[in-house]
Amino acid sequence: MKNQTLINVFKSGIIALAAVLFSTVAVTAQTVKNVVLVHGAFADGSGYKGMYEVLTKQGYHVTIVQNPLTSLEDDVKATKLALDAQDGPTILAGHSWGGAVITQAGNHPKVAALVYIAAFQPDNGESALQWFQTVKPAPENGVLPSDAKGIVYYDQAKFHAGFCADLSKDEAAFMYASQGAFYAECFVTPITDAAWRNKPTYGIVATDDKSIQPEIQRNMYKRSNTKVTEIKGSHAVYISQPQKVAAVIIKAAKEVARK
Repeated sequence: MKNQTLINVFKSGIIALAAVLFSTVAVTAQTVKNVVLVHGAFADGSGYKGMYEVLTKQGYHVTIVQNPLTSLEDDVKATKLALDAQDGPTILAGHSWGGAVITQAGNHPKVAALVYIAAFQPDNGESALQWFQTVKPAPENGVLPSDAKGIVYYDQAKFHAGFCADLSKDEAAFMYASQGAFYAECFVTPITDAAWRNKPTYGIVATDDKSIQPEIQRNMYKRSNTKVTEIKGSHAVYISQPQKVAAVIIKAAKEVARK
């Protein structure tokens, strides 16, 4: 009788432990529900509207950083402020110049993984400009020299073909009108603590990109052992293909939750 009682207690303990473990796994699988999106140069946060809609419908809490584009330090500060406000583990994604920003800001303790969207991914001591210069620019590329104030703009005559060829003319016109004033200082400032060296990292190659050549993207991602997804799209692939880009972010969120 005593032995049976001990057996019953043991069984009850095993069942209780299994329930706790199952509950823990279930919670862990749902822990990464925050996404912070960082825009690049010649753009602003409004371009993320499509991705915002896709991700929020999937239950993710999305925050879009409005970069001042005045310096790497200022953009990193704006990104860290957004990360501070998150209530748990977060996927940090950046497009274009935003890749350099998340490389520096991604060491924030709430960042669970990084996602590079047709983005620069410099290492310590490297700048975005160094990588931009590794391959001859496409003829469609319209990045202009800095003006007297040290600001770089994208040529209006080349903006549609060079930045967002897979969008309509009206969409391209709006994007050109809403581009931020991008200070050249950003482009030449080196990274000091590359987060991709310590965080799970995913990257998207925009195969029709005329602003950051796809070859550059592949070379950066290969060097860092980034998990790569290639998507047919322009430099503005996050606008033209929001479902596919969002799917990479969702994949990252699910994979890091299982670890």
